[in-house]
This record gives sequence, C-alpha cells and structure tokens, in this order.
Amino acid sequence: MGELSLEAVWSRFQRAKARRRCWESLWRDCYLYALPQRGTGFDATVRAGSNPAERLFDGTALDAVDQLGASLLAELTPPSSQWFGLVPGQQVGPLERGLIAEALDQVTLTVHGHFERSNFAVEMHQAFLDLVTVGSGTLLFEEAPIGGPSAFRLTAVPMSEIAFEAGPDGQIQGHFRERSLPLDMLRSRFPGAELPKSVLANCESEPERSVAVVEAVLPSDGGFAYFALLADDPTHPVSLASGQFGCSPFISFRWLKGAGEIYGRSPVMTALPDIKTANKVVELILKNASIAVTGIWLADDDGVLNPANIRLVPGSIIPKAVGSSGLTPLQAPGRFDVSNLVLEDLRARIRHSLLVDRLGPVAGPRMTATEVVERSVETARLLGAIYGRLQTELANPLLKRALSILSRRGEIPEIALDGRDAELKYKSPLARNQARQDVRETLMWLEATAQMGAEATAVVDIPAAARWLGERLGVPGQLIRDVELPQRLLEELARTANGTANQAAETSDGE
Repeated sequence: MGELSLEAVWSRFQRAKARRRCWESLWRDCYLYALPQRGTGFDATVRAGSNPAERLFDGTALDAVDQLGASLLAELTPPSSQWFGLVPGQQVGPLERGLIAEALDQVTLTVHGHFERSNFAVEMHQAFLDLVTVGSGTLLFEEAPIGGPSAFRLTAVPMSEIAFEAGPDGQIQGHFRERSLPLDMLRSRFPGAELPKSVLANCESEPERSVAVVEAVLPSDGGFAYFALLADDPTHPVSLASGQFGCSPFISFRWLKGAGEIYGRSPVMTALPDIKTANKVVELILKNASIAVTGIWLADDDGVLNPANIRLVPGSIIPKAVGSSGLTPLQAPGRFDVSNLVLEDLRARIRHSLLVDRLGPVAGPRMTATEVVERSVETARLLGAIYGRLQTELANPLLKRALSILSRRGEIPEIALDGRDAELKYKSPLARNQARQDVRETLMWLEATAQMGAEATAVVDIPAAARWLGERLGVPGQLIRDVELPQRLLEELARTANGTANQAAETSDGE
C-alpha cells in the first residue's frame, strides 16, 4: 500500500462515520437503559450536566451490566494475578528449551509488572462495560512518558468517538477517533503543530471553545500509518501530525459478530425489549402507587370550596358548605397487582441474558468440590466462543503492543510471537479451567494404569508426564528440571557428527 494522502484519509473517515450512523440509535437505547452516563455523546439533546438516568425506573439492567463487566475482568484479565505467560515455541530445541523458558519467564514478570503499575485495571473494566452494553470496546494503548512508574498508558475510548474500518477478511484494521479538545490540550498533545490563524482567533475570543480533531490509524506497508487532522472546517482539514506504528495503538474487540457486520452485538441488545418493558412496568407501578397514596377526589363547585387552596396533608381542615358532600374520593377502576408477576418474569429474563444467574457470585451456602467443578465447566461453555474472539482481538494485540513498547525502551529483548521461537500462553481463570480438566483426565489415566500392573506402568514416561502436568498447571520453567538432558545431548552430538561426516563425504565426491 502506497503513501496515504490527506484527502484519502479524510474520505475514508467520512465513509466509516456513515457506516457507523446506522448503529447509533440502537447504541443510544442500550446506553440509556444499561449505562446511561457513558452514552451522552450519541444524544445531542442531552445538555451538559443533565442526568440521563432520570428517565430510568428499574435498575436490573444496570446491576447486571456491572456484574458481567466485573466477571469478564476477573475471568479474562484479572489484575491481581498473572493472566498470561511466554513459553518457548515449537522450533526451540530440547537443549536450549530450559534456558529460553527461564528467560521468557523474566520477560513475563517485567511485562506484568508494568501492567500492574499502570491504569490497566481501571480502563480495562470500562472497556468491558462498553463491550457488554453495545457489543464493541476499544482501548488506546500508548507509551507513557519516560520516568513514570509504568511504560503503559491506556484509555478506554467511548464508542461515540470511534469508527472502524474493516479489512478484506472482515476484521477491524482501521480506526478513526473524533473528539473535541480545548486549545491548551491541543497544544499539549501536538506541540509541533501549526494551527491556522482563524482557529487561534476563535479560541482567543471564546476561551471555552473546543476544536474538533480526528486521529486515524490505518494499515500501511506492513505497519500502521498515523494521521491527526484538525477538522474545525470539515471542507478543509488541516494536518496536525503523522507517523508510523509497528503495532496499532487502538485495540478493538467485540462480543458477537454477525455476517457482513463490522461492529459487535451485545447481550444488552438481546435483552433490550425486556429491559424497556420492565422499565415501563415499574413506571406504571410508581404512578399507580402515587394515585393510591394521594387519591383522586371529587368536589362540588358550591362557591365555598376552592380546590386550588386544598392541601391533602395530615391535620388539615377543609371548609365546605352546609349540606354539601365536600371532597369525595374517586374509586380506581381496577388493581395493578398482576404487574408484580410480570416484573419478576422480566427481571429473570434480563439476568439470564446478561449471564448474572450463571456467572454472578454465589449467594447460597458453601459449594462442594463437585459444584465448583461443574460451575467452572458451565462458565467455560458459556464464554467459550466469546473468549476465543477476545483472545484473538484483545489479548494478542494487547501483549504484542506491550512487548513492542518495552523492547523499544530496551527493557526486554525483541520477541516475535510467531509460535516458532516464542508463543503466548494464557493463564486466566477461564483458560485454566480447560487445563485443569486435561490434568484431571491425565491423572485418571495414570491411576488406571497403575492398577493394571508393572507391564502397563512400563509404558508411562514419568518424567515427561510430570513435565507436562507442570506446563499445564502454569508452573514456572525454572522449577522444572530436564532430567533427560545428558541423553538428549548425546543424541544431538551424534546427529551433528553424522551430519558433518555426510557433508565431508559429499564434498570429497564432488571433487
């Protein structure tokens, strides 16, 4: 791909924004009923400082979204534990595998330490809330200034600011972020940019004025090209900065994806009809309750009773004419008790769609070991497809970006996660569920083999089995001693000697 021009970048941004527009009304409803403060950027009628939650009457969806976002953070990227690791690849020989595993463990500790000292947990949780609510989440992974506690600086980008561009395979490749920045923040982010005189004059006359900025990261020549455009005048965008990235700083991931779609679908979208209905039912219940408390009254217009001056408070005295009935309560036409049955059914379906009844905390007594195992299997089954997608779209780009930043700083060597020299191994609780299942089956086989007698036990390679169990359980590489190193060394030397002899024979034959 050749060099991108300013006009081409602006045209692609307009097309990406037009493709996103058909999703905005659905996102607005999802945010309104599940995460109201996050979706103010989609609704131009919401004034600054207003409260979008004042139209909400039922908090079931809000609570379910919070619980599901927290569960994803704890199951996929728990901040308190090491949820990933680096292990030697398939092409690493047995002689150097132990040394390389120990070096990769040190690299893993370095990367994990930078994640712990950064704002990763805070921003990752916000991105998971967007993922659960509208089906897509985006992280901006930048390098922090030199001298800070961590080399990483992450930002959860609101979906109201981001637009995607799909590649030929349907995956997200290009990102466009549109936002408004005050003049001081604009100069701080782009210190070397030359601003037009018209923009400076407008900002000086209106100190609170913000300037529209579009940042684009697009694939180009094996990497990613970066462009920052001043979009104060949409017909004549001005370039603020440009550059090149080896790994894209924007990391976008999706919950579910339909065929031919670029934006994701969320569990809130599935439960949205029930969420709206439950909200309306609670609103009607509250209105019926207010009528039951204050009542509706009738009064004769006899010239003595003035309904405008009547206050229905305890101890009040209401005058009436002699012989008149005064105020008479109006009987309600019916009761609304059936609403409780409808509301409980709606709330149960909302919790089921948002996985609260299956992934939420246990409220009952202490579970047995069998119940713990079954709960882990159920969690893996529910999040299996979603976890595979998040591993491809979130975890892999996130760790590649982290390794790129630290290797450029010289804190770790350059590592290619291509599976040949090194590969990623995920150690999150959800990934360990499958590993524990494999370990249980292997241990059952070892127990059954031991009961068959000495002849069956002879086929078991005990050191290899112990090494495999350690790898599956995430044991550090330096704790596993390679007991077969002398024999492997002899075999390696023998193969080397045979290869040298064969080369010498071929050379002599050629001469």
